[in-house]
Amino acid sequence: MTLATDTALVLFSGGQDSTVCLAWALERFARVETIGFDYGQRHAIELKVRARLRERMAALNRNWKARLDDDHLLKLDTLGAISDTALTRKTAIELADSGLPSTFVPGRNLIFFCFAGALAYRRGVRHMVAGMCETDYSGYPDCRDDTVKAIQVALSLGLDKRVTIHTPLMWVDKADTFAMAEQIGGKAFLDLVIEDSHSCYLGDRTKRHDWGFGCGSCPACELRAQGFAKFVSRKKT
Repeated sequence: MTLATDTALVLFSGGQDSTVCLAWALERFARVETIGFDYGQRHAIELKVRARLRERMAALNRNWKARLDDDHLLKLDTLGAISDTALTRKTAIELADSGLPSTFVPGRNLIFFCFAGALAYRRGVRHMVAGMCETDYSGYPDCRDDTVKAIQVALSLGLDKRVTIHTPLMWVDKADTFAMAEQIGGKAFLDLVIEDSHSCYLGDRTKRHDWGFGCGSCPACELRAQGFAKFVSRKKT
């Protein structure tokens, strides 16, 4: 694989998907910056694991350490203030009348990309990497490939500068994401993803499972658990 001379900005939440995407970017770009968002999310624990993940990934691979650059954490609490969802309020996680899960935060990824695009412009970065997935997800419309492509076009036009959004997980399931982690960084990185990344919507890091920490019953935990079980099953065959 040829290492690009460009810089990439990774939308890095501290979750399983964005952690794998960060490793993917570190394998491909000469310099990688990360950006996270504090929007009043119920599972704000994900913001606390970000620094540890960056430190452990740098310690794991000296090439990654050399390429990993600045981290940016933006406070977007206005989004949480206008969002009456199960990710920003202590309400039940259920299917809403719209047919979408109550964890859907309207406009979240649209806003994230706008702020990330503005930061990328200021930093002279034209590549962004994000963990959206249309194969194995909760049905969020702002995770769809068409949405991301439309955002890429809008940012490129609005900034008058070519912007490329990479979504390496768009067409893979959670089992493939675990497999990708192992393929990129071996068992050591797979173990890091399991141990230190956070996906649970309730922010629970008191319960340890084979696939990592979480409540074990929210949609994010269920997806992660099912994906890990499928990953392990594939390895046995």
